[in-house]
Amino acid sequence: MRKLIVFLIVLVILLVAVDRVAAAGVERDLSNRIAAAADLSGTPTVTIEGIPFLTQAISGRYPEVRFNLGTFTYGGVPVKNLRGAAYDVTAPLADVLQNRANIRAGRVSISGTLTRATIDKYAPSGVKIGGNGSRLTASGEVTVGVSKVKFNAEMRVDVADGGIRLQAVKIQGVPDQLAQFVSYTIPFKGKLPFDVKVTGVKSVAEGLEFSAEATDVPLRG
Repeated sequence: MRKLIVFLIVLVILLVAVDRVAAAGVERDLSNRIAAAADLSGTPTVTIEGIPFLTQAISGRYPEVRFNLGTFTYGGVPVKNLRGAAYDVTAPLADVLQNRANIRAGRVSISGTLTRATIDKYAPSGVKIGGNGSRLTASGEVTVGVSKVKFNAEMRVDVADGGIRLQAVKIQGVPDQLAQFVSYTIPFKGKLPFDVKVTGVKSVAEGLEFSAEATDVPLRG
């Protein structure tokens, strides 16, 4: 009986070890694929959620694969803490081992933070963005006729036109009609990994945190 117990303990340890080694190999492969799909110069950190891993590997389906892309740069502007998850990933083990291309994610979601520097980069000339984390404000001066007039405004943030729209509201110092000269859009179309579309945005201490999604995403080798 004692030998049987020892054998079972050793067997469990071996299975756990094999499970982790196999998981590390597939995570490495998916990391390379995600880097290629996102056109990254480095490789992201990838974690396959759920245990045991071998059960998922044999079935060729992974319910959730999390990744961290770090700081991603588009158009010379950094997006900080870009992270996300691929859901319902179809990756037959033979395709992974032989580096075949037919691996797909049913859905990919990502989130990241636009810093104040990014927000300021796209602001109209003379407009400075501020805020306290829960809301954004704008201040500066606009041209009215031949004069420059100082203003202060609160900024409403929405998803629009494939990007993030900052709309001046409660503007003070100039007529409401001039709010359009303070409002602007930060474009995203075709610039984010996996061709995701922005679905939500909120003001945070560092700037703007956005979320984005795409469906039926290929993860090519």
